Amino acid sequence: MALFSRRRIPAADRSRLDLHPGDTILVSTELADGRRAVASRRALHLLGPDGPVVRHPWSDVDHGSLDAATRTMTLRWVSGASEQLTFAGVPGSYAFSQTFRERVQQSVVHAASVTLPGDHRARVVLRRDEDGRMFTQVLGDASIDLSDPAVAAIVDAAEDEVRDAVGLPR
Repeated sequence: MALFSRRRIPAADRSRLDLHPGDTILVSTELADGRRAVASRRALHLLGPDGPVVRHPWSDVDHGSLDAATRTMTLRWVSGASEQLTFAGVPGSYAFSQTFRERVQQSVVHAASVTLPGDHRARVVLRRDEDGRMFTQVLGDASIDLSDPAVAAIVDAAEDEVRDAVGLPR
C-alpha cells in the first residue's frame, strides 16, 4: 500500500470519512504514528487505525508549519491548542503540506492585526466556513481579556474594518 496518494485511500478508511455533500478528497497520506491524514475540500480528517475519525473544518485551523528535516507539521488551532503530525514519507509531507496551506488560506477572506493594551497583539480574521458563510474570529493568546472595554473597542473596530473591506454589513 502506498504511503501517499493524491486522492486514493483504502476503501475501509474512505467509508469512515464524514464527507459532506459536495466534498471531495484532495490528498491523503500516512502518518508515522499509524494514523492517516486526509485533506478534503472542506475539512482536515485524522483517522486512527481503528478509532474514530476526527474532522476539523479548515476554519478551525489558525496555521501550520512543516519542519522538512523531521517531516513534522505543527498545527495551531484557532482555540490556541497545537498538534503535531509526523509524516511517514517525504512525498506525503510535501504534497499534504501544500494542500493544507492552500485550504487554510482559502478559508481566510481578510485579516487585520491589532495592538491591544498591555502590548498584546491579536488578529481579527474574516473567514469562510465549510458551507461558504462568512464569520469573524479573534485570534490571540489566552491573556487577552475581551471583556475589557478598551480591548473590546479595538477588536470591534477591527471587525468593522475586515467586514467593510469585503462589503459585508457590520
